[in-house]
Amino acid sequence: MEDRKRLEEIVNQINLYQGQADIIQQQIETIRVSISDLEVVESTLNNIKGAEGAETLVPVGAGSFLVAELKNTEEVIMSIGAGVAIKKKIKDAKELVAEDKAELQNTMNKMANNLQKISEILVQLSPEADELLKSVKESEG
Repeated sequence: MEDRKRLEEIVNQINLYQGQADIIQQQIETIRVSISDLEVVESTLNNIKGAEGAETLVPVGAGSFLVAELKNTEEVIMSIGAGVAIKKKIKDAKELVAEDKAELQNTMNKMANNLQKISEILVQLSPEADELLKSVKESEG
């Protein structure tokens, strides 16, 4: 009976850690998407210099676009959250994007480290759970 109780405790721990790992993996994927979006912004800001008069596509929703001509390639309007946007010089916008990207990368690295630690714990718990399961089956059989 002692083995059964310990097995239940380990299974609960494994389930808890697995749930945490799943959440961290989802958060890492969300951060990857955000970093990818920032890389698109970074690329656009790098390529827009001196492109006044060039035609571009402007999204209008539902996968639809308008053809527009660039009038000002010296400034960009950037969202800063909570529905607020500000006008920034391209150089300043590039710096802000680089800072945001570095911060997200740092957060993602920390999460990956936490995920690794959880994986190591799961690897340690699994053999013990297997042994207890065998013991419980033998005592019942």
